[in-house]
Amino acid sequence: MANIKSAEKRQRLAERRRLRNVMWKSRVKKSVRRFLGALPAGQPEAVTAYREAARIIDKAVSKGVYHRNSGARKKSRMARKLNQALAQ
Repeated sequence: MANIKSAEKRQRLAERRRLRNVMWKSRVKKSVRRFLGALPAGQPEAVTAYREAARIIDKAVSKGVYHRNSGARKKSRMARKLNQALAQ
């Protein structure tokens, strides 16, 4: 436990940031799961779900929850799956 006022404040801020990161990470995971669920459903649903997931990933990256390369990797993997599904 922190004894110094500034250390207590850093602890509060770290907890606030951690909760924000957890929220954004779960939003990203849910959107990716929604996209993967929409792949077999059909073309328009999958494309819409991909756009939504990519938008959420970009927002998480801009807020510093994910590194930009990590966000790009997630979007790239989803795009590859989408293109494979549309090619069939």
